[in-house]
Amino acid sequence: MATRHLARLPVPLFCEGRYPAPKLAQTRRFFTPPCFSNSTMASLPSKKVLVPIAGGTEPIEAVIIIDVLRRAGADVTVASVEKNLRVDACWGIKLVADTFVVDCADSSFDLISLPGGIPGADSLRDCGVLESIVKKHVEKGGLYAAICAAPAVALGSWGLLKGLKATCYPTFMDKMPSDVTKVESRVIIDGRAVTSRGPGTAIEFALALVEQLYGKDKADEIAGPMVMRPHLGEGFTMTELNSVPWKYDNTPQILVPIANGSEEMEAVIIIDTLRRAKAKVVVASVEEKLEITASRKVKIVADVLLDEAAKLQYDLIILPGGLSGAQAFSNSGKLVELLEKQAESGKFYGAICASPALVLEPHGLLKGKKATAFPSLCEKLKDPSESENRVLVDGNLITSRGPGTTMEFALGIVEKLFGRERALELAEGLVFA
Repeated sequence: MATRHLARLPVPLFCEGRYPAPKLAQTRRFFTPPCFSNSTMASLPSKKVLVPIAGGTEPIEAVIIIDVLRRAGADVTVASVEKNLRVDACWGIKLVADTFVVDCADSSFDLISLPGGIPGADSLRDCGVLESIVKKHVEKGGLYAAICAAPAVALGSWGLLKGLKATCYPTFMDKMPSDVTKVESRVIIDGRAVTSRGPGTAIEFALALVEQLYGKDKADEIAGPMVMRPHLGEGFTMTELNSVPWKYDNTPQILVPIANGSEEMEAVIIIDTLRRAKAKVVVASVEEKLEITASRKVKIVADVLLDEAAKLQYDLIILPGGLSGAQAFSNSGKLVELLEKQAESGKFYGAICASPALVLEPHGLLKGKKATAFPSLCEKLKDPSESENRVLVDGNLITSRGPGTTMEFALGIVEKLFGRERALELAEGLVFA
């Protein structure tokens, strides 16, 4: 058995190196909400949050912000700055907004959070209605946030980081206005502004927003079931048993099924990361239509229906989790047949979160294999002896645990398909490690 450390880098300044979020005492003019007990939280009204999206938005960042805040109980409005509700985000991922930004002009929010991505951040900056909404919100003392390119491209351009400490995607640091104190940290909170660096810091960023809205206890409550890394930014591991090379012709062809109830963070991180690595990824809906509603109500549009996708051959089939989504996978005769043929032919397959326990195990696809799954579902594995591993490879099978292990899972797949150097390169580009 081999456990490989793909990266181990120092934690940047102002970051505690693990969740909970960065030490607020190390930033100035910070705001710390009171800690609420569960009974107090239950009596509080839902916090209202605006997350604008555009063509070219970074989908990992947008979806993680939406998902995590909705887990905390926030009323999140996803608003398009485009002419259509459906936006084509980066890496060919198609998201559907709840409404248009123009329809939010007269609404008030507790938080406005901008995802990054180029040209998405440019489109957010150039939307006059959004700029007006955010500036009025800030004038009223509202909490506001941005990640990746958006702190420099949007907030900085609007003059909303003047005199503050802030961070952004590494290659955009020189685009920050001169009146901003630039800090190379994973998450920075200064006054009512929260900024962060990129896709690989998005979960930390979102949890910091939960803490600002609801308090540290709530943020810890949300973080626990997500199976977060114990030492953020320091590196990650993949454990491998029965090592075999993952070979393919030319470009690897990968199938990622999605269904109503799929875990959106897991699906989007997998698709996004593998497309960054230059794999050919087909996103297939197991439902009767292309658009699915994921577990936290994020709407994602698949490339094709599963019946169409099933006409092709794949080097790898990867299942995201989500309880209802995994059950839909298990009930799909077509998908189970594809998985059985994949395993029988020695080709590669894998699953994360609920799917190893609820799809692969019941259909005999873990026979003779070691696997892991979401912690509370590992009791459903016939052989849970290696289930404590965050990412586990056993021959042609790869499994993982939950939302907080998904980027490690995706990078593990990249390593098996493209080599460790490519995985490390991607990890750095994602600002993951």
